[in-house]
Amino acid sequence: MATKDFAVRTEPHVARLGDLGELHFVPEVFGDEFLDGYNQIQDAQRSLGNEDDLTKMEPEALRKVYGSMRDFLGRFLTAESDERWRRFEVVKASKVVGHFRTRAEADERAAALGGTARVQDESMRVPDRILVELLEWTTELYGGGNDRPTTPSSGSSRASRRAGTPGKASSRSKGSTRAAGRSAR
Repeated sequence: MATKDFAVRTEPHVARLGDLGELHFVPEVFGDEFLDGYNQIQDAQRSLGNEDDLTKMEPEALRKVYGSMRDFLGRFLTAESDERWRRFEVVKASKVVGHFRTRAEADERAAALGGTARVQDESMRVPDRILVELLEWTTELYGGGNDRPTTPSSGSSRASRRAGTPGKASSRSKGSTRAAGRSAR
């Protein structure tokens, strides 16, 4: 009979964000939780089309992408960290009457209260580059160590073209090392 021990993480992963503090991510996730969240991000990115210039993109489409990235990360935060990460407060008559983790829930509550009720986004703010780095890090943590999950992605970039043209000139080096693709003389 063969026996194999498997390590299951029990301690949260910690992202240190300087003066902003720390975010604690759950130790383990199930594959479908990860893939569902990742698919949400890909759907939002597809809504942008092939446009690379941010100034030409629809603001609502960009908000959807950023929101999906924040929601994706929030899925894997511990409850305490998620409370800081995604926080939408419903305010009426200058008093907070409720806080929610999604904008949609907060909007629904504000509409039910009517009148002067409004939603304030009190979520933790991080620079875009940090948001992207957190996304890449969690993808590595939960996606099996790769940069992205093993699902097809239409948003993948193509390989870069090689710059210049292949040359036939001899090396200036006096050494006898052969360069790839050249024959020895």
